[in-house]
Amino acid sequence: MSDNSYDNFPKNETENSSTGKKKDQLNLNKKPKFNFYWIYGILAIIFIGFQFLNFEEPAKKTTWFELKRYIEQGKVQKIILENKEVARVTLKADSTAKKKPSSHFGSTSKANELEYQIGSIESFEKNLDEAQKNLTPAQRVYPDYVTRRNWGGEILSYILPLLILIGIWFFLMRMMSRGGGGGQIFNIGKSKAQLFDKDTQVNVNFSDVAGLEEAKIEIMEIVDFLKNPKKYTELGGKIPKGALLVGPPGTGKTLLAKAVAGEAKVPFFSLSGSDFVEMFVGVGASRVRDLFKQAKEKAPCIIFIDEIDAIGRARGKNPMTGSNDERENTLNQLLTEMDGFTTNSGVIILAATNRADILDRALLRAGRFDRQIHVELPDLEERRAIFKVHLKPIKIDETQVDVDLLSRQTPGFSGADIANVCNEAALIAARGNKSLVEKKDFLDAIDRIVGGLEKRSKIITVGEKRVIAFHEAGHAAVSWLLRYAHPLIKVTIVPRGKALGAAWYLPEERQITTFEQMFDEMAATLGGRASEQVNFGQISTGALNDLERVTKQAYNMVVYFGLNDKIGNISYYDSTGQMEYSFQKPYSEKTAVVIDEEISRLVEKAYVTAVSILTEYKNKVEQLANVLLEKEVIFREDLEAIFGPRPFEAERSLSNEIAPRHLDSPKAGAEVAEEKDTPPAIKTPPSMGH
Repeated sequence: MSDNSYDNFPKNETENSSTGKKKDQLNLNKKPKFNFYWIYGILAIIFIGFQFLNFEEPAKKTTWFELKRYIEQGKVQKIILENKEVARVTLKADSTAKKKPSSHFGSTSKANELEYQIGSIESFEKNLDEAQKNLTPAQRVYPDYVTRRNWGGEILSYILPLLILIGIWFFLMRMMSRGGGGGQIFNIGKSKAQLFDKDTQVNVNFSDVAGLEEAKIEIMEIVDFLKNPKKYTELGGKIPKGALLVGPPGTGKTLLAKAVAGEAKVPFFSLSGSDFVEMFVGVGASRVRDLFKQAKEKAPCIIFIDEIDAIGRARGKNPMTGSNDERENTLNQLLTEMDGFTTNSGVIILAATNRADILDRALLRAGRFDRQIHVELPDLEERRAIFKVHLKPIKIDETQVDVDLLSRQTPGFSGADIANVCNEAALIAARGNKSLVEKKDFLDAIDRIVGGLEKRSKIITVGEKRVIAFHEAGHAAVSWLLRYAHPLIKVTIVPRGKALGAAWYLPEERQITTFEQMFDEMAATLGGRASEQVNFGQISTGALNDLERVTKQAYNMVVYFGLNDKIGNISYYDSTGQMEYSFQKPYSEKTAVVIDEEISRLVEKAYVTAVSILTEYKNKVEQLANVLLEKEVIFREDLEAIFGPRPFEAERSLSNEIAPRHLDSPKAGAEVAEEKDTPPAIKTPPSMGH
């Protein structure tokens, strides 16, 4: 399909630019938020000022002997007994010397006042009479009794604790109202969806999404319906209520949703399936209700739920624990909101998942998710388009870098993998202080992503290195000589990642796989261990991952694909995912014994086939291993020089793509067709990684 297949839909370049201007204007008109910490600082300064910057010097404290001397000399003008606890004595003006003001602000001090703490009122009165017995009645001083209350202190003693409690409560409320952490206690039932509307600029549109032409057309049709509903309603059409994006990780499902947010120009709610999950019971259903309530208020709008399998897993008859009930309650509420008794006109649901096989059937039915849009791994043309997008910001040597070559070197790569290849190539070039990114940098980046970091400094003995060389030579020889096995293109014994050896294959892209094809792949996988047996008479632990791959392959053939005569045309594959929570097998103990026997027989037959081939070509395998020990890396030409042209090469389609396949890479899995209601393809662990 051409790159211009969606040109019929309206574009929004003008709207994008105007949206940015509106956002800038809103930012200019936005008033600064008041900071309450200014109030806290002012109160603290006032408190410190009252404590340390006194405007008057307090009265001097005195003893009875000093006070008695003043009384006997007739220098006391007035005595005030305050609250029967303190005697405040005022001396006559001529009895004290003038003193300089002690306050920082120049106010007068209380130099003619004394303060005396009385113990008992009766004792003080008796001592006062005794001290004035020699004075004339005119010279005598009679105390005044005064009751005073410290209203400020009493009020402060009541108000201060209350203010502290109010401050703590206010602080906690502010913390709870904020997002993240353990906050939002009072808003825990509110939706966590992020809203993108006309005032929010999203810098992704459909032109930024390379490949995925069919998926883009279906998604853009929904966007166009929201913009131009009359175009469809005049013909009696109704807008789809929901669309489910299904595909492997990294293929661009979330990127498509971002493009919808950038193109739709309607309110767009984005959240993850895990945002509905919380430790409190009933929160998930409450958040679903709140989400759809907000969406109805802003209709027409779009709701995007990423990783919907977090809440959309199929409901079972026997839930394991009570926690499963909470997830099912959330799912039930989602089902009701999407298509229940009340209608949600103008609210479209977009969702993404890579586990569509485990979703509840009620969620997938028409009326909820009317469309299932499959976002598959990109083919050759789509990889070429994706490379062109990701190479734009990279300074490349255009005389060396060939986009067609890169796209042919990366079958099985997702869009995220291709973006990672481009980034790794730029980093490798920068590490080498280059001004441009060259072809070798991209090839090294592909090897780095597929096989891991090259570890030439890893210490390997001469004997171990020889075993590794024969192991990899065995893989190369068997795959080269078997009809349906993928022939090797490149072999290395330089350690990468956890693997001690690596190999690159020429995979044949298949939509279906036969028994003979799967069997030849198993034999090629066991070629490494068979080579050790034929050439050394003993086997090692280096084939652990080969055995794991072959066992899974044989299990799939017998249990899932019905490729065994004794078991027959029966598949025990559970597409609903419910068997993950079951402790029971879907077959009897007697059948389990037969399955184990057939798996063992199938693996042993593949091993015998590999041993037979390597025994017949033992000299050439040894020659290939010696070349590998000498060069550490060999290519297709070295294989052809030793074994001759591949016998079945003419039968292979000329359109097959040359591609790296490392034994430690998920992309190196056996090419089992992954159709609907079939188990996933087998993943391939490292060849010599243990």
